[in-house]
Amino acid sequence: MPLLTLDLSEPHQHLVRARLSFKPRTDCLRFSLPRWTPGSYLLREYVRHLEGLQVVQAARVLQPRRLGPSLWQLDGVGPEDLTIAYTLQATELTVRTCHLSGDHGFLALAAVLLLVDGERWSPHDLELRLPDGWEPFVPLPRNDRGHWCASDADQLIDTPVEAGPHPCHGFTVAGVPHRWVGWGGDLPALDQAWLSDVEKVCLACCRLMGEAAPAAPDYLFVLHLLDNGYGGLEHDRSTVLQYGRRALARPDGRRKLLQLVAHEYLHQWNVRRLRPAELTPIDYGTAAIVPTLWFAEGVTSYFDQFLPLLAGCSDETALLEDLGADLSRYRLNRGRRVQSLRSSSEEAWVKLYRADAYSPDNQVSYYLKGAVLALVLDLHLRRSGSCLARVLRRLWMMLGRCGRGYREADLLEAFTAEAADLAALLPRWLEGTTEAEEPDLDGYLASVGLQLLPELQDHPDLGITVDEASPGVIRVKGVVRGGAAEQAGLDVGDELLAVDGQRLRAVADLETIWNDPLRPAWNAAADDAGAPVAAIPALELLVCRDGLVRSCWLQPGPPAVKSWSLQADPSAGAAALAQRTAWFGVVP
Repeated sequence: MPLLTLDLSEPHQHLVRARLSFKPRTDCLRFSLPRWTPGSYLLREYVRHLEGLQVVQAARVLQPRRLGPSLWQLDGVGPEDLTIAYTLQATELTVRTCHLSGDHGFLALAAVLLLVDGERWSPHDLELRLPDGWEPFVPLPRNDRGHWCASDADQLIDTPVEAGPHPCHGFTVAGVPHRWVGWGGDLPALDQAWLSDVEKVCLACCRLMGEAAPAAPDYLFVLHLLDNGYGGLEHDRSTVLQYGRRALARPDGRRKLLQLVAHEYLHQWNVRRLRPAELTPIDYGTAAIVPTLWFAEGVTSYFDQFLPLLAGCSDETALLEDLGADLSRYRLNRGRRVQSLRSSSEEAWVKLYRADAYSPDNQVSYYLKGAVLALVLDLHLRRSGSCLARVLRRLWMMLGRCGRGYREADLLEAFTAEAADLAALLPRWLEGTTEAEEPDLDGYLASVGLQLLPELQDHPDLGITVDEASPGVIRVKGVVRGGAAEQAGLDVGDELLAVDGQRLRAVADLETIWNDPLRPAWNAAADDAGAPVAAIPALELLVCRDGLVRSCWLQPGPPAVKSWSLQADPSAGAAALAQRTAWFGVVP
């Protein structure tokens, strides 16, 4: 049985000293370090943090031969116990990496555990050596030797490790023990109702799935409260969350954190146990193409906004506000006209987690577009007396409970069992990028008495986004494909020096220039025939690129839509209002 010993006793060095001990089964063995962690679809090449690899057996040092960046082979191995010792740098504070400092340690074990061929399905033990005064928080059972016990390497990789002098708060969900551990702030101590609301959200997740209790035998929440940050990573029996203290202080901050809790807790079913077939089993050394990530993440993202409402921790007004913000982001996303939802899922490894300044023009998140499709599917199913929650339950009963991975055909079968016309509609919606191929979002919203209303910019559209890279330096952050700035020859990274001879020293100076009474007036309003009343004067820009100053002329366009607002339609009929009430109820 492999034993992984992790020494965190000198946290100020930011180094984790690891030892993997086991009895070899063959005289030639291979071992590797995972290249990614489940739930985060990017090859992160954790080996870049590894140093000082040494293999010892029976007091002799063996020399492993490197077959790849994260793969080694040992020849001439004897039958005696063997130990692989190595050190890992722990300086990256995310939910999928390792961070060790003077007041806490966090380890994502995909970045730590060496996988030995032939040992993957063997039980693995974990031993921790911690500084005095630190407590370990590990979502695994513990044996009489003080080791944490995993049924196999997969379960150990799925186990996050948090350690430090942190307070730990216990509570139960339907009789199942839960723990809440925080670093960076003790939220339950600051907010007396917090654990009660978390319990309600957890119960709402169970209710959504049609279950009386959670799927896990126990559960650990780990929250890192940071200056700024947002994210989470799901595990079978735990989740690790990161959230900004400043965000928490905003009026909607608490609700947004509850939504993050709901999202990761719902993954206990949808993703961890109801899993795409391409991730059953997981290949930790290869990027698996998963066409159904839109369902895994998009459906979960859709429901995470409803779950605080279902739990009684939010209200319908807040739901419409949050849903409207997502629909606004979707409508404003230009990449949805280039990348289909299926392609977004398949290209997660090379696009979503590698976004750059040009990404808004060529890609759309499967989280965002998947959540919008989930909304459409829910409203479509309700027209025939069903709902999305019923489909999710069907898939859980048929596949998730028995651990069988699903493919797109399984999803299509589950949806068409509730609404036969989805056999033709769903594939088209997954592949579509044009308005004709996409679902009629306005029509579906109207079925529950809602409408999306646009709000225009209060100035002409330049087709760029800018930011203040440093005091007095205004740089182009993004250029809209086909927009005014692109046609003028501007590029990402250009420094804007002046507009029509007026020096720019701050982003706000652009507003000042628009409002200058000496500038020619512009009017983007339209007459009754829809024709512009007056042309918008061109601008002369002075820009610096690669140390060279140049000028160009930019012809602004009329004000673009800057946001969309989801509002109740005052003309909605009784049927739509009744359907909206049922929709707010979420579950059948």
